[in-house]
Amino acid sequence: MLRLSRFLPSTSRGVTDLKDVLWSGSLTFKHALSTSAANVDENASVKKYASYTVFKGKAALSISPILPLFTKVESGGSRVDRNGSVMLTFFPAVGQRKYDYTKKQLFALSPTEVGSLISLGPAESCEFFHDPSMKSSHEGQVKKSLSITPLGSDNGYFVNITVLNNVQKTNERLSVPVTKAEFAVMRTALSFALPHIMGWDQALSTHPQSTSTSASKPRFEQPNPASEWDR
Repeated sequence: MLRLSRFLPSTSRGVTDLKDVLWSGSLTFKHALSTSAANVDENASVKKYASYTVFKGKAALSISPILPLFTKVESGGSRVDRNGSVMLTFFPAVGQRKYDYTKKQLFALSPTEVGSLISLGPAESCEFFHDPSMKSSHEGQVKKSLSITPLGSDNGYFVNITVLNNVQKTNERLSVPVTKAEFAVMRTALSFALPHIMGWDQALSTHPQSTSTSASKPRFEQPNPASEWDR
């Protein structure tokens, strides 16, 4: 569900120090891959992870792409079985320059929601609602909302996530102010990622015939469909 509107002018292992994060280049929950020249070729067939993270006083926000799931068809080709997404991950701050990723909150943006962020004007806001049990007897038990609202004077946006769990009787909210420059990076990254999470980059690419087994294999990426609801 999407609403657009215009505005007038933890544990020791779970806590990550900002200094360590900046040294590694990104905040991620999977093993990092080196991008040095010595390792790029030998790891060419290994899946790589990348993210853009904004660190603020009360919380941090990381965005990363998840590629679509492809399935084979009888003709021998493949088609998109499930679109990819852009995952937004929020981490609460638990001290000065420290963030607890064990208490992370996730929100997966669909291609249309990505388009809403890309087209967002400086005085506009948008809000998205997710419910894993939509149109079932469990609808409303757990609900997530993501809102992006302008800071004012064309200075950037507040990115807010709210997770309401009526089963556990909890209501968690995290907010990250994003500067105009930071949002420009996010907008550019989202624009680049959009055709990739739709699978269009693979649909439009050409694969020359090769005797190499690895070169002839189609690329299949399998995001976890329930990953947004993991904690």
